[in-house]
Amino acid sequence: MRHPILEDALSRKGAVKKVAQACGITPSAVCQWRNVPKKHVEIVARITGRHPDVFRIGGASCEQETSQ
Repeated sequence: MRHPILEDALSRKGAVKKVAQACGITPSAVCQWRNVPKKHVEIVARITGRHPDVFRIGGASCEQETSQ
């Protein structure tokens, strides 16, 4: 199950495509995320307008990356 904050951020029109392009990955890879991979937290935060901390440990992210 995807974290609710990540789900909300990616549910906005065009968000998945924008995140994918900025991270240099495919939209399908972004759709597989259950949490934001550590290396993409800053990019996702900037695109979604959310504070990076919500996508870090204790927020919507974890140490484990589920997909790139």
